[in-house]
Amino acid sequence: MSQFSKKLIIAAIDFANPAPLMWDFEHPPLRDDLLKRYEIHLSMPSECAHRLQAGTADIGLVPVAAYAAMPGAAIVPRCAIASVDHVQSILLVMRHRDGVRGVKRVALDTASLTSAAYTRIFFSKLWKTSPEFVPHAPNLEAMLRVADAALLIGDPALLALKGSEAREARTGERLDYLDLAHEWRAWTGTPWVSAFWAVREAAFGPDTVTRAQLIEDFERSRDHGLAHIDDLAREWSARMPLSAEELRAYLINNIYYVLDDACLEGLDLFYRYAVECGALPSIPKLRFLEG
Repeated sequence: MSQFSKKLIIAAIDFANPAPLMWDFEHPPLRDDLLKRYEIHLSMPSECAHRLQAGTADIGLVPVAAYAAMPGAAIVPRCAIASVDHVQSILLVMRHRDGVRGVKRVALDTASLTSAAYTRIFFSKLWKTSPEFVPHAPNLEAMLRVADAALLIGDPALLALKGSEAREARTGERLDYLDLAHEWRAWTGTPWVSAFWAVREAAFGPDTVTRAQLIEDFERSRDHGLAHIDDLAREWSARMPLSAEELRAYLINNIYYVLDDACLEGLDLFYRYAVECGALPSIPKLRFLEG
């Protein structure tokens, strides 16, 4: 029997921004070896969290907001989806002429847990207003039919931003596209942290990969992905209407992949503010996987 007779199931996200984290899992020479000890399932960010909570996945790239409801999960150290300023792929799109303080109803992208919590924090603590929040599939036109602001994340946000001028030319309507990671940095001075890898401690056993090996696998994949940004940009430009140059700039300039001390400071602030405004029930204790 193989040393790894039980594979750990990974709930990964099929967006462009996590692609560097997944490099070794999807490319030779290490892909075949990794697939002997892991099985990959693609999900939306919110679904990654649900699968980890339900036990149908062992590892997930989970929204940081969801971690508050995962008492049995540990964080894989040093890997993250974060941004130190502009991110481009987390947008509050508004049509109200009075800006954020005139917004009465916000449609929240149903793929999002963390960005939805950040949005509630902004309205409550920074902008001092109390709009109604409604969940909605990530379709900007449909969202703006039922609300005067829309939260978009990931690839739908990137595409909405790229198409903003064409939309204005077509409709005659100018929308405001607020980059929420930039707003967070300007307000708090800390990075915006969207997601990190979390693993169910109960998933480990004598027939699975070890904790130390898992940490090495995920950190090495991240490092190799960052060394292959040009390749990833070319691959993803064939999958979505963005050029390789645009995707390269996005992955290099807008997304930060290291869960460092500055990110942890931003996370502490996020959790505290989220509890204060009622977006989360309690501040979680961050537990890190140890090899």
